Amino acid sequence: MTGGSVTLKEAAELTRSGDLWLFRGRKVADQAIRAVTNSPINHVGMAVVLEDLPPLLWHAELGRSLPDVWTGTHHRGVQLHDLEAAVTTWSNRYDQRVWLRQLDGEISRDMEDALLREIAQKDGTPFPAAVALAGRWLRGRVRRSAPLETTYCAEVVAGAYQSMGLLARTRPTNWYDPGRFWSGDHLQLEAGASLGDEIRVLVDPHPAAAGAEA
Repeated sequence: MTGGSVTLKEAAELTRSGDLWLFRGRKVADQAIRAVTNSPINHVGMAVVLEDLPPLLWHAELGRSLPDVWTGTHHRGVQLHDLEAAVTTWSNRYDQRVWLRQLDGEISRDMEDALLREIAQKDGTPFPAAVALAGRWLRGRVRRSAPLETTYCAEVVAGAYQSMGLLARTRPTNWYDPGRFWSGDHLQLEAGASLGDEIRVLVDPHPAAAGAEA
């Protein structure tokens, strides 16, 4: 699929590992991220869909409103969440608009294994403070990598793509910001993969079940 809109339930049924989930909010912090990075969005996550597990979202955030599927605990920073619960939280609680970009390319078992190793290594890594986040991104713009003491959402996705062989390692992960994963940036992927256009995801403002309070 390309363009148009789907419900969250439909999107969760469509999504596969490597698909991008993009978010644009209205709060001051969201606008600040977009202004500093000149990006149309302020948050990005990646779908993880493995065998019989429900669709999951791999991303980094300040909140701890949902249990991390990897550890079973509530914590801030890099997290693996139930995808529908996370998107509902970001849409309804954080007031974010949501899009899906589908990955066109084969995800092999070796790529899945590499992704799981990446999750095991980085899950729980703290999210940087605002000043530190800007510093990490600016270092990346001159192609200087930053230590894995903290990490932000675009770094998490870039690291996952690099570990799976979908993105070259010619740039450090902190070179990327959320806007690099928007279609207007023409992200160059490896292994013959490509990304489709954004599909707007419509989220029920009154879901039957809500996530636990932070």
